[in-house]
Amino acid sequence: MRPVRAGNAFEETVERLLQAIKLGVVPPGHKLPPERELAVQLGISRVTLREAIRALSDAGYLDVRRGRYGGAFVTYVPPKPDAGDLRQAVNEMGMAELSDALTFRLAVECGAAQVLAASELAEDRRAVLTRRLAELNGAGLEDYRRLDTAFHLSIAELTGSTLLATTCADARSRVSDLLNAIPMLQVNLDHAAVQHQAIVDAILAGDPEAARQAVAEHLEGTAALLRAFLS
Repeated sequence: MRPVRAGNAFEETVERLLQAIKLGVVPPGHKLPPERELAVQLGISRVTLREAIRALSDAGYLDVRRGRYGGAFVTYVPPKPDAGDLRQAVNEMGMAELSDALTFRLAVECGAAQVLAASELAEDRRAVLTRRLAELNGAGLEDYRRLDTAFHLSIAELTGSTLLATTCADARSRVSDLLNAIPMLQVNLDHAAVQHQAIVDAILAGDPEAARQAVAEHLEGTAALLRAFLS
């Protein structure tokens, strides 16, 4: 939630909030941060923020409740995985744009893992990474994609670079609808768990090259699964 640009404050605020909702940063049924806090984070007026929230409420992504326990609650729930939806999303995007999005994600997530592995990680940051992995490993199918996103984004966030964290969130959001549409196969989830563990082990061991390779192998596997369901 970095500050938005003044020229298109309303449009960019809608984009930021929608990205947070679709990526599961704010899960279904939970509410956005308090209006005052969110306006400061985004560097906008509360009037602009209210307009953006109203637009997302009208579009069915938020439920705005008044009163002491009120707020803007997320109502968006990702659709159930469906190979037909995947093909439709790719057709709308185009194969060239899909390839570009996957390359972009590969570059920024590999880079984030390298940077984090080369850092002096304090115990609290190491604990965050291992907790994110444990939460993902314990996730049910209904919450897997959200916690998978949280795990991947935490790697960039833990570098301390706001720009890198924002870029990784942008890269993930470009393919989030596609990832949500991939049917979740247990054998694939088991394989992903091994790959996630390899990423964490390399980062905690302070091995940038091993971290890069582990992320690359994992993301290339996801790309291969996408292509398999499109063939």
